[in-house]
Amino acid sequence: MNGNETHGTQILLDDSERQPCEVWTRVMGYHRPVVSFNIGKKAEHRQRRFFRDSETQKTC
Repeated sequence: MNGNETHGTQILLDDSERQPCEVWTRVMGYHRPVVSFNIGKKAEHRQRRFFRDSETQKTC
């Protein structure tokens, strides 16, 4: 079952019923919402690459 189905019934939401998702990230040891970043920090956040532990263990 995914987030759009409950007991076999699909739920369809109109765009007017949706709300924006607030994205938070860890910066310098504490969590902050991305919307509060300045222009440079927002650009840096978009360019980030995510760390995957399983890929690094293959090289050991």
